[in-house]
Amino acid sequence: MFRLTKSVPASLAAVVLAVGTLPALAEGDPAKGEKSFRKCAICHAVEAGAPNKAGPNLHDIVGRKTASLEGFTYSDAMKKLGEEGHVWTPEEIDHFIADPKAMVAGTKMAFAGVKKPEERADIVAYLQSLSAN
Repeated sequence: MFRLTKSVPASLAAVVLAVGTLPALAEGDPAKGEKSFRKCAICHAVEAGAPNKAGPNLHDIVGRKTASLEGFTYSDAMKKLGEEGHVWTPEEIDHFIADPKAMVAGTKMAFAGVKKPEERADIVAYLQSLSAN
């Protein structure tokens, strides 16, 4: 039978503290992200001033309020998220591109998501390189 000792809670606390200090998002490579983004470019432009495609232009997405780009018709679900004050941070972009429909039920984005965390980190790094924030 296992018996709880004083050292077990202390060890557990040390592990929790150590894990809690890990970065939420891995450091990505913008060059690799640009290559991975090619599948996204079918629906999203990234050049400043470029017209929207099936999806909104993602130039300067980091720090942008959700559903705020002029000239794009967002889903009601995205509009609601924006009205609630949601902003696209690197962590939020990572979460969204992992599984768009899980994060925003009702999104019009017809993409299953990027499953590999390293690839998502690279895409996020690429988008950050195109953003002022």
